[in-house]
Amino acid sequence: MEVITTDIPGVVIIKPRIFEDPRGYFFESFNHKEFKDKVADVDFVQDNESKSSRGVMRGLHFQRPPHAQAKLVRCVRGRVIDVAVDIRKGSPTYGKHVAVELTEDNHLQFFIPRGFAHGFAVLSDEAVFQYKCDNYYCPEADGGISIEDDTLGIDWQMAVSEALLSDKDKKHPLLSDFDSPFEF
Repeated sequence: MEVITTDIPGVVIIKPRIFEDPRGYFFESFNHKEFKDKVADVDFVQDNESKSSRGVMRGLHFQRPPHAQAKLVRCVRGRVIDVAVDIRKGSPTYGKHVAVELTEDNHLQFFIPRGFAHGFAVLSDEAVFQYKCDNYYCPEADGGISIEDDTLGIDWQMAVSEALLSDKDKKHPLLSDFDSPFEF
């Protein structure tokens, strides 16, 4: 696998080595030893999958400590723009984000460490999105930043005003009104 660094240390894009022939393709989507050596020493304990239609936006989500989660995400069908926003108090990149297009064709994966809010927008008719988490989901630890926060400068590649958001996601605070539970 190739690890592609981003403008925020620790947030990386992973490009797998793909083997193709007339039958199709094969790639190793996760190898604990290689991930530990090249990216981070993380033990993933939960796999999740979501299916969404065009225009759905999910996020920007995180789990509050001690239930914080690092995530390794990928789009196995369709196309999404995926975003990680640094919400660690005292971080030189606080409020900054990394965005990457994840598709069923590029097979890219995106690693998001603890201390980041995460979200995505569906750009294809349908998307199936998978993610590994290094901590179990805890509903009481749910948190979020508004996906509608223009000050974040995120290009969602679609009009946020026309997005399909959950009622919960419509209620998240703007970054300026948010007291982060994460320290850099």
